[in-house]
Amino acid sequence: MRIVRFNSPVTRLDAVGVDDGEQVAELDGVGGVGELLRLPVAELRERCAAPGGPRHRSADVRPLAPVDGRMEVWAAGVTYRRSREARVTESERAADVYELVYDAERPELFFKSVAWKVSGHGGRIAVRADSEIDVPEPELGLVLNAAGEVAGYTVVDDVSSRTIEGANPLYLPQAKIYLGACAVGPAIRPVWEVADPYALGITMAVSRRGRTVWDGEASTSGLHRRLDDLVAHLFRADVFPDGAVLSTGTSLVPDLPFTLRHGDVVSIGISEVGTLTSTVVEGLDAMR
Repeated sequence: MRIVRFNSPVTRLDAVGVDDGEQVAELDGVGGVGELLRLPVAELRERCAAPGGPRHRSADVRPLAPVDGRMEVWAAGVTYRRSREARVTESERAADVYELVYDAERPELFFKSVAWKVSGHGGRIAVRADSEIDVPEPELGLVLNAAGEVAGYTVVDDVSSRTIEGANPLYLPQAKIYLGACAVGPAIRPVWEVADPYALGITMAVSRRGRTVWDGEASTSGLHRRLDDLVAHLFRADVFPDGAVLSTGTSLVPDLPFTLRHGDVVSIGISEVGTLTSTVVEGLDAMR
């Protein structure tokens, strides 16, 4: 089962439902994902077991990004050894910053996107016009309720400018936060249906004019941080009344000088969670 956000064929309004692979049943009385994430996980599970709303064929429903309302997307960095190595390589003048944070008690956490800027499955992601090297970063996303409980999992593409971040770590917000830099989806796999989040396979492929130009695979078993520790730091001094998505870092980073190009198609799969596919465009105007 997956929790999906979509445009209801009945009301023509955004709706939230549960998808069993054949049918999507709307959650009666639930106006959005953010509203759902105000509930404790135990109550959320009960609601999903008895959705009560109209049903639609899964094939007729186009999923929207599973973030809305006042939800935010945050991300963790340098949580895998490969991520540390990539950051060190691209940031020769400040490599020790990434070496130190890898083993520090406090993790690297940064804001990624507000809900309305997030692209969904089948949508567009962007490379910056003022950057030479931009890459996708496939990551397991924790879907957190208002109380900081993990309610489920999703797929996140933390698109990043390696050129800008590599020039100076203080440029991280510009490298990570811009229109087209965050894709989430296609849905939320409930936490009670995933036995071990540290044993999920991750794959990514980039195709260009119908040919695969980069692919790789990894596993969340390589996580250097505990998921509950990342969540605890995020909620330590902040509140998320409609919940949040916390992206947990990447272990698949293309070697330099690989970069995304306009027209590329990025496909990210996480076992038991789903597959997120996006098309690459260049610059701000292409995202408007």
